[in-house]
Amino acid sequence: MKELEIILDKNGLIVAFLFVGILTWATDVFSKKALNGRIPGSALAIGLALVLGYLGGVFAEGEQGLADLSYFKGLSILGGSMFRDFAIVATATGASFLLIRKSGMLGLVSLVLGIGLFFGFGVALGWMMGYRDAISLCTIGAGACTYIVGPVTGGAIGASSEVIALSIGTGVVKTIAVTILTPVLAKWIGLNSPGAAMAYGGIMGTSSGVAAGLAATDPTLVPYGAVTATFYTGLGCLICPSLFYLILSTLLG
Repeated sequence: MKELEIILDKNGLIVAFLFVGILTWATDVFSKKALNGRIPGSALAIGLALVLGYLGGVFAEGEQGLADLSYFKGLSILGGSMFRDFAIVATATGASFLLIRKSGMLGLVSLVLGIGLFFGFGVALGWMMGYRDAISLCTIGAGACTYIVGPVTGGAIGASSEVIALSIGTGVVKTIAVTILTPVLAKWIGLNSPGAAMAYGGIMGTSSGVAAGLAATDPTLVPYGAVTATFYTGLGCLICPSLFYLILSTLLG
């Protein structure tokens, strides 16, 4: 056991990858075997990870979830800013401007509408929580766009770690909701064609949520929704800490 502890301690990042891989595989199998795919495995994985993170933080009396436990300290690196930024670059690399042009005006309108709608919702949420400064409201609004845009925006305009955490939490809740509700509401909203998938990805924006939800609805629609969702993330990272922040700063004096 002592030798095992030494190995785990020296290979924290590998253990973190292994843990996340097993968690993802187990929830995917459970989703297919027990739930017939009604709830995507990725949604179950995210929800279970949040529960485990909470329990780990309570057990270790820390603030980093499971990373506070010595066996899982590699999760602090895997979930850190370096891998987050790498994920942003990797996602954007897979997008093609030629594909986004095929959606025409529909794709452009969906992107503008989606970012504006969720940013406004996030700002309203932050206002109800008692925040009155442009930096905090802009960061929470960006988090409502996606949990990636939130911390990127907060880091760019100097938001506190507390506000950045709130923005991430807001984005994660949105991702889980999109993942679960997409296959449930697909028929009702007419999500049955590549054009509809691109519009949906542009409005909802969360790449992981859209991809997982579309995979549970119709796997052939995933690439189309992922394209606009990817551009959503990039566009959000561009305009939230710049244009939207300037607008909020002007309105709030």
